[in-house]
Amino acid sequence: MRQRLQRADAHPIDYTDISELSDEWFLRAAREGNLATPPAKKPISIKLDEDVLDYFKSEGSRYQTHINAVLRAYMQAQRIVRSR
Repeated sequence: MRQRLQRADAHPIDYTDISELSDEWFLRAAREGNLATPPAKKPISIKLDEDVLDYFKSEGSRYQTHINAVLRAYMQAQRIVRSR
């Protein structure tokens, strides 16, 4: 975790050109249904290579959430590739 924070600190993000979202924007988005609701989680059993699991666990807590994020990114990339 410390290494990830150090890498992030080495490449600061400039947010100055992004306008702040107001409370009104969030209310309008909620009213119009534009806020994404995370899909429900379903408990499963999955077998992973030991080194893969060790890597995610070494990145800190919430390793299952990180594995899910990697799988979601792959799924979304495949949808883009297949839609072309």
